[in-house]
Amino acid sequence: MSEPITLNVGGKLYTTSLSTLTSFPDSMLGAMFSGKIPTKKDSQGNCFIDRDGKIFRYILNFLRTSHLDLPEDFQEMGLLRREVDFYQIQPLIEALQEKEVELSKAEKNAMLNITLDQKTQTVHFTVREAPQIYSLSSSNMEVFSAHIFSTSCLFLKLLGSKLYYCFNGNLSSISSYLQDPNHLTLDWVASVDGLPEEEYTRQNLKRLWVVPDNKQINSFQVFVEEVLKIAMSDGFCIDSAHPHTSDFMNNKIIRLIRYK
Repeated sequence: MSEPITLNVGGKLYTTSLSTLTSFPDSMLGAMFSGKIPTKKDSQGNCFIDRDGKIFRYILNFLRTSHLDLPEDFQEMGLLRREVDFYQIQPLIEALQEKEVELSKAEKNAMLNITLDQKTQTVHFTVREAPQIYSLSSSNMEVFSAHIFSTSCLFLKLLGSKLYYCFNGNLSSISSYLQDPNHLTLDWVASVDGLPEEEYTRQNLKRLWVVPDNKQINSFQVFVEEVLKIAMSDGFCIDSAHPHTSDFMNNKIIRLIRYK
């Protein structure tokens, strides 16, 4: 083993050996650490590379093991591709291409499951009838919840580009609420006649819209129709075996599958 070398990659420190860094002589790292290309130093004397520090761990691990190991929920393939292209490690380029083909095949066969829930809630609000004259009113409001799971992360991103929350006078994509790449929970309300616009904001009530159709979703029937439209355009079809017909017709469970 050669003496350890500490690298500063975009502000993140890594310690490895010269033999590891030069294991692929024709690569950018091989050229840098064999003296063909001059290296820069940071204030501590560490070799400095002005690239993404977080992604470098996967590149360094490949130099050590000749295997590209990525976490199952890895979401930065585009960034990794750009970093791999910079370092020009040919076996790693080929390994990344194989990984992308593997992920693409996994995305083609997919399952989509949506569980729906609906309840009625009474809202109380103040109505301004004239200057200095207010009256207290109440109305029943339909409250909807949809729990969505898909093995296809790309489909949930597609869904996020079509469905928007309306809140505080603004539309915002539901993709910003996608914290888990395979799960999404939507909660929204139907519009209530006579409920002032500012009351939706005050009571933290979000409505749901479909864009670019600019269509509000005020019922589960409309929601199901819109989701089916989006899913079928992406190659999904209704699973003939599940769920039970009565559950599907009652808008409780939607299960779609895709084979490509």
